[in-house]
Amino acid sequence: MANTNDFNGKWALVTGASSGIGVALARELASHGAKLILTARRKDRLESLAAELAGKGTEVRIVVADLNDPAAPEQLYEGTEGAGLTVDILINNAGLGQCGVFHQCPVEQELSQVRVNCEAVVRLTRLFVPRMVERRRGWVLVLASTASFQPVPYLTTYAASKAFDRFFALGLAAEVARFGVKVTALCPGPTESEFFQVARSENFMPGSKQSAKDVARLAVAALARGQRTIIPNFGGRFTAFLVRFLPVGLITYFVEKGARPALPSA
Repeated sequence: MANTNDFNGKWALVTGASSGIGVALARELASHGAKLILTARRKDRLESLAAELAGKGTEVRIVVADLNDPAAPEQLYEGTEGAGLTVDILINNAGLGQCGVFHQCPVEQELSQVRVNCEAVVRLTRLFVPRMVERRRGWVLVLASTASFQPVPYLTTYAASKAFDRFFALGLAAEVARFGVKVTALCPGPTESEFFQVARSENFMPGSKQSAKDVARLAVAALARGQRTIIPNFGGRFTAFLVRFLPVGLITYFVEKGARPALPSA
């Protein structure tokens, strides 16, 4: 049976590896013997994480890239597979959100969510998966969200982009399974990370948050065994179950009513 020992000695490309779940995924993969290519926009953070992992014996390389740039996926490919590194594990973790009234939010952040959360995922996956299929070996993790199971007013574009990610991962998983390539959609709920500050949603989801370390541990184990969807917390699993039976319009109505008072006043 497949297990995390299969990652030993394999190169893993982790996007968004400068904070939160990305950092935790890199550490978790390293603990199972994977070699790491870390990419994000912030070079100083990548260098710090690379030094930490290298100090524990992990072979690490960094590539500074901004996935908001449509040219970045090709640059990442040329700097890895194109340079002779065999990337067997692709971790599509990079992403961002924005909380607020859609018609009042900065449009560039709305469009950036589509570029990074959706377009970059498709571009990167399209570049790396063909080689995995040729080798009859590979793993792809796509970061979705519990927000992918229903519309979320005031996180409208984010939730829609994560629904795209989840369905993309599930469709691709069915296509490439016969070639020995495993694809997993990771659907975390509220997690300890910088997401809420960047998305300006600190008050949108009050309450406890799952640690990024726990999310990463469960995600990597699910990826190894070829589980196509992993929801790492009970609340998220309950939500995913519940929305199968309640009308979407009803759920959206109550989410909107509940979220509206938490929004900052104009």
